[in-house]
Amino acid sequence: MIRSHGGGRRRSNNETVELNIEVFMNLMVILVPFLLITAVFSRMAILELNLPGSSTEPVNSQEQTFQLEITVRKGQIEVGDRNVGALGVYPNSADGYDFEALSTKLSDIKKRYPEKTDAAILLEAEIPYDTLVQVMDRVRVELSIENEEVIRNDLFPDISIGDAPILDGGA
Repeated sequence: MIRSHGGGRRRSNNETVELNIEVFMNLMVILVPFLLITAVFSRMAILELNLPGSSTEPVNSQEQTFQLEITVRKGQIEVGDRNVGALGVYPNSADGYDFEALSTKLSDIKKRYPEKTDAAILLEAEIPYDTLVQVMDRVRVELSIENEEVIRNDLFPDISIGDAPILDGGA
């Protein structure tokens, strides 16, 4: 049996429904202070980085000064002077890059050139970002312990980043 609902007549519902926003307001009362409190703890550190100058620029021989370059390659870290050449090469160990030897060398260089604040970090292709950060940390600051206190000494805080020159005959 088929029943008809009165030929299309529908009962109109003219009752107004009241919107209940109490639950939403309770959520906002808790969420807003939580977001404000946690926003204080998220801090961004920004380093100002510069691009190194071209190594093919003509340099007046009287104006040649020490220009520190740290080159990060897949198998080693090289420390050198752009005008003179390599000052130290630190091959990777079984544990990875030799950051301790790098720190020691940079500390020695800082003792010889105390007024020097800039350094260029040159990276081969596909060097992990974490490696770059670790090298930058070692170039910028030296941590030492004196009288059971950690002492921070600035080394070369003005860092430039660029691409490492391709080795001739390299694979």
